[in-house]
Amino acid sequence: MAAATAAVVAEDLPPGEKIDAALIAEPFREEVKTYIQEKLGGVGPKMVGLLANNDPAAKKYADWTGRACARDGIRYEVRECTKEDLETKLEEANADPDVHGIMVYYPVFGAFPSFYGGTMDDYLRDSISHEKDVEGLCHLYRRNLYRNVRYVDAAETQKCILPCTPLSCVKILEHLAVYDAALPVGARLEGKVVTIINRSEIVGRPLAAMLANDGATIYSIDIDSIYEFRRGRLVVVDETAEGAIRRSHAVICGVPSRDYKLVTEWVQPGTVVVNVSTFKNVHEEELLQVPGVKYVPMVGKVTVAMLERNLLRLHGNFAAARPSAAKKAKLDNGEA
Repeated sequence: MAAATAAVVAEDLPPGEKIDAALIAEPFREEVKTYIQEKLGGVGPKMVGLLANNDPAAKKYADWTGRACARDGIRYEVRECTKEDLETKLEEANADPDVHGIMVYYPVFGAFPSFYGGTMDDYLRDSISHEKDVEGLCHLYRRNLYRNVRYVDAAETQKCILPCTPLSCVKILEHLAVYDAALPVGARLEGKVVTIINRSEIVGRPLAAMLANDGATIYSIDIDSIYEFRRGRLVVVDETAEGAIRRSHAVICGVPSRDYKLVTEWVQPGTVVVNVSTFKNVHEEELLQVPGVKYVPMVGKVTVAMLERNLLRLHGNFAAARPSAAKKAKLDNGEA
């Protein structure tokens, strides 16, 4: 989005608008409820959340997720344990045929290294069965995402699971017409520029890949570097944060600090700004003075809707091929 072009059209744009994420989440939640009633006889699949970090924010998120799942017909159970017992609890959930989805509330060990390479949290992410990985963070789904492989199986009947928070950002951008629905799937962001101020393994990196896979040019901004990312090609560019943001159709802010604020003067008229941080990364009153800006202050409700949606996809992809708990007990006892 060139600054000169933006200046020409600014006077024709409506005032800045604050968008309620609940309105974006609601259609997806209704789809979940309908599917459970019509396809599963009113008995929703079961999701287990493993909580081992004594983080009040994680506990609050777990409680919130549980209430949302209960309203939408999904069986949800939080299993609290120590860090030392987490791997055992995870394997138990992997082996339990009555559990259809597993999530872990990170960070657990933070940057603590794993004996097997990487960090312990990396190891835990890869320990969740891909058949139950409701967050889409295990190696199989990461590998497929970064290679733009959209299905688990060769027959292309089982879609991959995508990480929930990045997926919520995609759905928000679709809702706000940053995506062009008239273009083919995989090309609906052609010609669009998106800046992501976050390069974490949970949000920034997967979101960059997802948007680039759909045709966008991505500027990935971290504390010490700026990368340009296009369809699997990453280059270090001689660009400033100001330059990237000024040419962006959308800006995703995910800085985990109350001190960071997006410079409002860099945001062009008509830009979509999404805040995924737990902290407010913008000067809200200033931002809403920019003509045509659409500002989404929180994505949590859409993220939970994507979590539920992922669970149903896992259930559809894999549950039919697994024996029920009762059937498994008979098999284990040699009765069938």
